[in-house]
Amino acid sequence: MAARRSPPQERERQRPRDSAAGNDQVHSWTLVTSQALDTAWRVAKGSVTLAVSFLVGTLCYFRRLHLYLGHRLKRWIGYLQRRFKRNLSVEAEVDLLSYCAREWKGETPHAKLMREAYEELFWRRHIKCVRQVRRDNYDALRSVLFQIFSQGLSFPSWMKEKDIAKLPEKLLFSQGCNWIQQYSFGPEKYTGSNVFGKLRKCVELLKAQWTEFSGIKDDHKRGSLCNILFSDAILEYKLYEALKFIMLYQVTEAYEQMKTEKAIPSLFRLLFTRETSSDPLSFMMNHLNSVGDTCGLEQIDMFVLGYSLEVKIKVFRLFRFNSRDFEVCYPEESLREWPEVSLLTENDCHYHIPVF
Repeated sequence: MAARRSPPQERERQRPRDSAAGNDQVHSWTLVTSQALDTAWRVAKGSVTLAVSFLVGTLCYFRRLHLYLGHRLKRWIGYLQRRFKRNLSVEAEVDLLSYCAREWKGETPHAKLMREAYEELFWRRHIKCVRQVRRDNYDALRSVLFQIFSQGLSFPSWMKEKDIAKLPEKLLFSQGCNWIQQYSFGPEKYTGSNVFGKLRKCVELLKAQWTEFSGIKDDHKRGSLCNILFSDAILEYKLYEALKFIMLYQVTEAYEQMKTEKAIPSLFRLLFTRETSSDPLSFMMNHLNSVGDTCGLEQIDMFVLGYSLEVKIKVFRLFRFNSRDFEVCYPEESLREWPEVSLLTENDCHYHIPVF
């Protein structure tokens, strides 16, 4: 019969089995935890990947949308700028000497004279900038009217006393000027019985615009409205024809006064001494009808314009530099309280606006 094992020996045998069971249990828990973490990581990784993909897709979409809208906006702004610049008849201010250097680069005697004249304006006359005016046969009228509106000048005194919109009919019915039906609207060459209605619309527009600009006290607002008005060729055309008619009306009034031996300004006496403008009809047919079409204003016409609008038109004639005719005023006998507008010309044909 085999002898029984002692308790210590039994415990020694039991320990390896307990240790092995414990190791199995730890390994099982480790495996479960690892699997759980692995599953959680895969789920989290998938969610993060999905979120990142969505975010990247959203960013790409908005980037493409931004590029598309930016491209469209750039094209639209470019179109508006080209259109505005093309139609703007009085351009923004540019440095006077820079403009001179760009326009007069040669070494001819005339180019040197022009550079000296511009330097005279810049250093001694304190003219720092110039506004270029569209070169056409209205540019003298445009240069004067732009400054009247941009400065907010008021109506001439005689216009405040009369309704200028009724002047076309007055010439016809009160003074019997049937010949005014031959009035020509610049390049339009319009004549006929309806000329009075067409002239009235032009004069009404001039009155309305002048009233509006003279009532604006803010210089910046007036400047902005001037840029808008002087980019509308149709409205400009009507305003200049109204100015031409105002000149014709003043010539007709002076002629009627001269026939009754009343005193008239000397400029009108000089006007009527010319064979081509001995009376209002010849003045209209030989001079005024061509303005805006084949020619601009002549010097004597500038006198009439200044007198009619009651402004002193100072003109710097650069090609007359170093002579007494370098700076002239139209009219020379203007009243002291008349406001002043300034022009510069390189040839007595086209005019720009100096900015002091």
